[in-house]
Amino acid sequence: MSEKSGLESVYREFITINNVMDYDKRRIELKKFFDKLNRMKLPEYFNWVVEVFEGIHVRERGDKKALLWYDMDSDEKKAYTYEEMGKEGNRLLRFLREHGVEKGDGVYAMLPSLPETWFSMLATLKGGMVIVPTATTMVPKELEYRFSVYPPKAVIADERSAGMIDEALSNLSIPEPVKIVIGERQGWISYDEVRGEKGEAEGAKIKCSDIVFNFFTSGTTGLPKMVGHTAVSYPLGHLSTAYLIGITSNDVHTNLSAPGWAKFAWSSFFAPFIMGATVVGVNYNRFVPDRYLEVVSEYRINTFCAPPTAWRIFMLQKLENYDFSSLREVMSAGEPLNPEIINTWRKYTDTTIRDFYGQTESTAMIGNPPWVREVIPGSFGFPGYMHDIALVDDDDNFITEPNKVGHIVVRLDRWRPIGLFAGYIGDEEKTKSVFRNNRYYTGDKAYFDERGYWWFVGRADDVIKTSDYRVGPFEVESALIEHPAVAEAAVIGSPDPIRWQIVKAFVVLKPGHEPSRELALELFVHCSRLLAKYKIPRIIEFVPELPKTISGKIKRNELRKAEEEKRSKGERGEHEYFYSDFEELKGKNNSKK
Repeated sequence: MSEKSGLESVYREFITINNVMDYDKRRIELKKFFDKLNRMKLPEYFNWVVEVFEGIHVRERGDKKALLWYDMDSDEKKAYTYEEMGKEGNRLLRFLREHGVEKGDGVYAMLPSLPETWFSMLATLKGGMVIVPTATTMVPKELEYRFSVYPPKAVIADERSAGMIDEALSNLSIPEPVKIVIGERQGWISYDEVRGEKGEAEGAKIKCSDIVFNFFTSGTTGLPKMVGHTAVSYPLGHLSTAYLIGITSNDVHTNLSAPGWAKFAWSSFFAPFIMGATVVGVNYNRFVPDRYLEVVSEYRINTFCAPPTAWRIFMLQKLENYDFSSLREVMSAGEPLNPEIINTWRKYTDTTIRDFYGQTESTAMIGNPPWVREVIPGSFGFPGYMHDIALVDDDDNFITEPNKVGHIVVRLDRWRPIGLFAGYIGDEEKTKSVFRNNRYYTGDKAYFDERGYWWFVGRADDVIKTSDYRVGPFEVESALIEHPAVAEAAVIGSPDPIRWQIVKAFVVLKPGHEPSRELALELFVHCSRLLAKYKIPRIIEFVPELPKTISGKIKRNELRKAEEEKRSKGERGEHEYFYSDFEELKGKNNSKK
């Protein structure tokens, strides 16, 4: 792994190890590999597309399928080899340069899961531009904020998103960007013009420290922040993601994530393309869960990753109707999965959903790698090999005792993990607030048990303080979801004049169930059987849906704000029920202490 050999040799060594099917041997060799990588001096320059995507995969497996694309609405299918993917990226890169877009310029890609999404990432990465993946669910006001803090030099969008972009730009006084649309729209350049370009382009000379990705965080707290990733933090950092997924070069992989979320870059782009695998991209206007499971079956998917929201929806389908015989590795990331989901999936597929954890600011940090023989439902596994993970208490002291909740931090004193972001672009104060004491503070809380398994508690600002107790929302949500009538639940702290906060649950019911006093009573009793008394929800409100980010994370901050307003006005929801109103529950003491 010497600097002279370049990073190409690092990737080759990793690919070889991650293809080993003896999991015990893979675990041992990967530990040695990361011990070297974490302390390796990186070269000054690195262009991942030139050295890895083209230098290894196009050169050695150019005729292998890299992308299999399927449109769920139109039934259209497309397929691209590694060589064809490289040429498509080069065509777009040439076109951007001919229109004045150069290294370091910001390029917003507001696209659904179209082949052009993958081409855009290849083009900008090779050209050293800064790609800004943008969710197609954005409304003009949200785009205005993003464009005002980070003006685009170019935008690439589908027809619907182009209209949103035009409306946002009309309200701002910034230079008009180069506008490329998939389809046709007045004032925009059709992507069809890109297809006429030559399929060769020279790669930019990119420093390892150059920013090449700018992700706006999902905004669970405050305004979205700009997360800057470098030419190595994602392209090289996602070695941690590839090994935790367990993807091999022979696999057909799919990931149910929208391109506007960092998880798309993790699992739909870098993890499979690092390994030279085949990725299946699925596009749809409306998510149809049974059709998606049919795709998993028809394409003989080997490795499959989906967010918790999707897993909850899959549980409502008749899983026995699908052929999952090709599945080997199944993953979830975003929020911890409830145990009952993992158990149900295992029952019908004979595969175990392995939870793992990371952030937009990092690559995969904690997880259940393929060699973990006992995946415990609800646990997100063990710290990975790339990041130096620790827990600290409220006084910043390291926690060494099991079952003690603390703040998840990444130590920086022994090495700085390659997969960690450079900082929040344009926000030095925020960057300093998370990088302090020679650590990176994730803002998440967890604990580990006597066996070393880690358990997610919640965001630091999601933890509910009721009387002298602290309650993590996840445990209460898990209990609620075990009830057969509950599809989803979100738990927050509701203001209380005596206890500071009381536990409130927002509940989405499964089809066939309606809000009622009787069902609320049933849920209160159900929770009293599963939870300590102080964790039982004191308010249950039935709602049709929960506010979520593009990545499927519940926006508990929105629920908290609405709840605070409601309580200050003394208002009560149409389907809101209070524990104290039920005579049947008074004096009841069948909960765990």
